[in-house]
Amino acid sequence: MDISSQLARIKRGSDELLVEAELIDKLKSGRPLRIKAGFDPTAPDLHLGHTVLINKLRHFQELGHHVMFLIGDFTGMIGDPSGKNATRPPLSREQILENAKTYQEQVFKILDPAKTEVCFNSVWFEPLGAAGMIRLAALNTVARMLERDDFSKRYAANQPIAIHEFLYPLCQGYDSVAMKADVELGGTDQKFNLLVGRELQKHYGQVPQCVLMMPLLEGLDGHNKMSKSLGNYVGIAEPAREIFGKLMSISDELMWRYYELLSFRASDEIAGLKREVDEGRNPRDVKVMLAQELAARFHSQRAAADALDDFEARFTRGAMPDDMPEVTLTSAAGKLPIAQVLKQAGLTASTSDALRMIDQGGVRLNGEKVSDKGLLLAAGEALVLQVGKRKFARVKLV
Repeated sequence: MDISSQLARIKRGSDELLVEAELIDKLKSGRPLRIKAGFDPTAPDLHLGHTVLINKLRHFQELGHHVMFLIGDFTGMIGDPSGKNATRPPLSREQILENAKTYQEQVFKILDPAKTEVCFNSVWFEPLGAAGMIRLAALNTVARMLERDDFSKRYAANQPIAIHEFLYPLCQGYDSVAMKADVELGGTDQKFNLLVGRELQKHYGQVPQCVLMMPLLEGLDGHNKMSKSLGNYVGIAEPAREIFGKLMSISDELMWRYYELLSFRASDEIAGLKREVDEGRNPRDVKVMLAQELAARFHSQRAAADALDDFEARFTRGAMPDDMPEVTLTSAAGKLPIAQVLKQAGLTASTSDALRMIDQGGVRLNGEKVSDKGLLLAAGEALVLQVGKRKFARVKLV
């Protein structure tokens, strides 16, 4: 593939490339470039937001470059302060290693294991030792660290910044030195750390890496960054039917964002789908294609087909899922307000959330829409409750 075509593939969906002229020179060398992306295993499962970078690694892999998937088993014990307004709680070595195992299993649903080098940064940080860490810390200043947006905001607000947090950008930068990275990938919130890598490589006599920043993927709500803590995520280890159902719930506008950052379809093909929708094609059909593609990627074509059948049965033909959870609730008075039932059954986060969903017409009782926020449910009844399109529960009041 010629340089301009490679560059177009590399830049697809990206937010910023530093420095493009340098990357062109590296591509012109004709050698496989060393491509780095790091992930701290701070949680056991990856979600689609994480896969934006992993998908880009795959693009580089398909272009013949050497992909290095870095698991930050050392830096994970520090905790990346990027975008945080408080110090992250450190994880134990045992937690880090357990999470790292699942990362390796999940990442090869996207990357070719035969063409992927999995690295652990404890390999070079543990031998570095305390003396080496002090020498590394001497390569930067507190003033330089306070140029970072989240650090400066915390400092101005008189919020504590732990000394070890200043070490994180230096450690991430030193990873690039140890790995001799030609290109590092990261989210837009990682810009400061990525540029520290360039500075350290210059100090150690290396050609500085190019930096490719990818946008942070919006979650299912279409506004906030995809996050487990916000509940707006799609986990890649979730069952195929969950992946499919969640993706079918996104807005038509957000669908195109997901296509650009998550789909492996060619840009021309996606542009063609957009034209078809503009000319009258039902966007739901195109959303089904995306949901099937991603469900198949993390499971199988058969699982994706079954997920479509299940979705059609539940939401097109109005059928209830057979395997919905069963919950028994106790009421001393013999009755419970519906908002309390929805909360205790785990269908809403709070009673206020339950009332909001009733207002929006998103709650059904035995298939019928609920409009009375003061509805009392009596003990002895077996009920089927539904919130939104995907949450169901069989509830028995005693």
